[in-house]
Amino acid sequence: MAIRLTTTARDAAMSGIGGFKAVFDSGTIEIYSGSVPASVGSTPAGTLLAVLTFGSTAFGSASSGTITANAITSDTSADATGTAGCFVMKNSGGTILCDGSVGTSGADINFDSVNFVATGTVSIGSFTFTLPSS
Repeated sequence: MAIRLTTTARDAAMSGIGGFKAVFDSGTIEIYSGSVPASVGSTPAGTLLAVLTFGSTAFGSASSGTITANAITSDTSADATGTAGCFVMKNSGGTILCDGSVGTSGADINFDSVNFVATGTVSIGSFTFTLPSS
């Protein structure tokens, strides 16, 4: 049986002091080619394609276990050409705290196209994170 959380507990975990909401302030989302690493906290084996930056207040307050990112600064000069496959999220100190898949549909982060071009612009229009209830 899995541990289950009430909405109040989920919101507290997301928005509380030291919660998910605050750990990414001024952090980054790095997009890589290739697959999600086997272990969270590991740098992907693929090529770094783009780096986007969270604002000094990365997320707003949680509601129903979900937080929405404030504006994310685009990468206006992508690092390399390649097919995006995964991402890592780092805190402002550069520590990887989260990772996931990249695609055009059904991935953790979806882009209109996963074909990135060096020196092109990469942007994320909206980003939400939901802490599961069970």
